[in-house]
Amino acid sequence: MASANPFTHHAFLLALELSGCVGGDSGWQPYHLLLYRQQQLVAVMPMYQKSDSWGEYVFDWAWADAYQGYGVAYYPKLVTAIPFTPVTGQRLAIHPQASIHRAEIYQQVNHILAQQLQRFSSWHGLFLDADACRHWQSATELTLLRREGCQFHWFNRNYTSFNDFLAALTSRKRKNILKERGKVQQLHYHWFEGAAISSELWQRFYYCYQMTYLKRSGHGGYLSGDFFLTLGRLLADNVRLLLVCRDHEAPEHAFAAALYLTDDQQQVLYGRYWGTLQELDGLHFEACYYQGIDYAIRHGFSSFNAGAQGEHKLIRGFEPVITQSLHAIADAAFRDAIDNFCTEERQHNQQYLTAMRQALPFKQNDTD
Repeated sequence: MASANPFTHHAFLLALELSGCVGGDSGWQPYHLLLYRQQQLVAVMPMYQKSDSWGEYVFDWAWADAYQGYGVAYYPKLVTAIPFTPVTGQRLAIHPQASIHRAEIYQQVNHILAQQLQRFSSWHGLFLDADACRHWQSATELTLLRREGCQFHWFNRNYTSFNDFLAALTSRKRKNILKERGKVQQLHYHWFEGAAISSELWQRFYYCYQMTYLKRSGHGGYLSGDFFLTLGRLLADNVRLLLVCRDHEAPEHAFAAALYLTDDQQQVLYGRYWGTLQELDGLHFEACYYQGIDYAIRHGFSSFNAGAQGEHKLIRGFEPVITQSLHAIADAAFRDAIDNFCTEERQHNQQYLTAMRQALPFKQNDTD
């Protein structure tokens, strides 16, 4: 899959497979869909057989429990997603010179999935963009249930500097950010791009990432050191590595690190993975949010997606956005129950989005 979005680029998906992060006993078995017409490849869609729901970020554990309660198998299921990556985007890549209309391609893929649901409990298309959702829902053979979620993204309002961004915030929120940044301002922040990231720097990043996962989750993370090394080799132009050091400390001995990826065509900066060997008050916000905002402003990115976690981003200038996924359920009885669940969930999500938008920290909401 070739794409400006680094996560749907063939190189990202290949790095996952070459490093063993998918396949084997990972719970993600590659089952990609390739559509041909007259021996020409016209479309490709990443897809996986899943034996659990780990690493998806659209949670359906309750659905699996309901199936189990009735003695029905929920796994294996089919998932079209970027493993371990809750990033919105296209999932069906269509050849630009394909001799077949886009709507017909979606109809054919829809038909193939309907056939697959004779073997699998369900298909799940996760973090689809609005254009993809429209095309999927125009294909009629499958009944597709829509779920909504919420993430928090930062948007560049033509800021000229970080201080310019701060000036757009209410005085209270501005002071809070300055106070947070002041706690770690004595540290040194080193940015490295693509081919300039040596194997020693990758090893240091991975050590920080792995130790943080071990402390918080009891395992070393979904992704391996080989994955990051392979990613740095195959997708070097899109990789940005931030290393955090103390005085006189070389980057190879950094005690904290954060990995970013870029979509230069859409002007989007993504902050995905981080780790630290020492917990310092304010360090996570600095390395994963404020440094990213500053980098986005300096390099002209239009938005910054710092990951899936939630409300604490709001007071730091991130805004709520809707995420969408589509789900095809083979069993009609379960489909009706899940449809009711999705309807209620969307209503709650809309109420949540309204409340979050009213709480945005920008000056138009200032009551000071």
